[in-house]
Amino acid sequence: MNYKGLLICLIVLLGLQSCFNPSKPNYQYFPNMYEPVGYKTYADTDAFANGIEAQIPVEGSIARGWEPYDYPDTNEGYESAKTNLISPLELTKENGANGKELYTIYCAVCHGKKGDGQGILMTREKFLGVPSYADRQITPGSIYHVLMYGKNAMGSHAGQVDAKERWQISQHVMELRSKLVK
Repeated sequence: MNYKGLLICLIVLLGLQSCFNPSKPNYQYFPNMYEPVGYKTYADTDAFANGIEAQIPVEGSIARGWEPYDYPDTNEGYESAKTNLISPLELTKENGANGKELYTIYCAVCHGKKGDGQGILMTREKFLGVPSYADRQITPGSIYHVLMYGKNAMGSHAGQVDAKERWQISQHVMELRSKLVK
């Protein structure tokens, strides 16, 4: 290529650069990916004639995978769960191991590895008054209820552990309590 051709290419490139708009730096090859076409939701159906886009679930319906918990978040609900709620899980090594692991993750920081109320947050005085399991009359049902709703300064753990995991933790707490009460 001769110098004349190179010079022409350079002038053309500089000319294109002068047309560059810094507020729109890039060319969009597929603009529909960046600027979606708006559609009117549920436009061709009369199922939503009242103007709302979605409907309230039918009364009494239960979401898939969710199990209702019939004990209210009250002192009476706690006492009722304490006496009437029974674990559906068998006492197995697998459930015990899972319960111990979950207890270590969620409970031991306050209640201690032994359940004596001497967790790291308690010894560093971040929380005070964490009870030992030996000082309380607890049952698997009361433990499950407290994990579900929380009690006093302890918050609910229902968002972190599901129903099966709450029962596994309950089993482990009862095992810790039996070692403390001896």
